[in-house]
Amino acid sequence: MGDRLYVLDSFAMLALLGGEPGSDRVSELLREAQEGTARLLMTWVNVGEVAYIVERRWGRERTIRALGALEATAIELLPVGRKLALAAAAIKARTPLAYADAFAAALAASEQAVLVTGDPGFRALGGALDIHWLPPEAQRTRMGADSPLRARDTPPSKRLTRRKTCSR
Repeated sequence: MGDRLYVLDSFAMLALLGGEPGSDRVSELLREAQEGTARLLMTWVNVGEVAYIVERRWGRERTIRALGALEATAIELLPVGRKLALAAAAIKARTPLAYADAFAAALAASEQAVLVTGDPGFRALGGALDIHWLPPEAQRTRMGADSPLRARDTPPSKRLTRRKTCSR
C-alpha cells in the first residue's frame, strides 16, 4: 500500500459530490488510493456529517446514492473508538473547531496524515497539522453539473472511483 496518508474531512467529500472547486484534487487522491499509491482515511463521524448535509441539500435519495458511492471507494472508513473520541474532545475543548471536524483533526494527528480540507475553521489549529488546502469556496446549495451523483449519464472520469474488491 502507498506511503502517502491522507484524512478527508466532510468539506473534501462535499466538494467532490457537488462538483465544486477542489473536486478534481479529491478525485485524483481517490485514483491514487485505488492504485495503491496513497491511503485515504475518514471517520464515520465525518461520513455522518456528509450524510446529513447531502440529505438537507438534495434529499434522501441522493444521500443513499452518495453513501453507496462513498462506501464503494478506496477510502478507509474508520469507526470511532475511545482513544479517537477523547482526542477529538481535547481538540474541541481547546479550539473553536466544529465537533465533527475535531474528529478529522484527531485522526490526522494520530496517524500523522495530511488533512485534506478547504474549511477555514481548521486554521484555528495554528499549524499543528499538515493540511492540504482545497479552494475555500463556500459550499454550493445545489449539486454541480459535473457531480458524480448528478445523472446516470455522468462520464466515468467524473464518477467516484470504485474499489477493485470489497474485502472488508
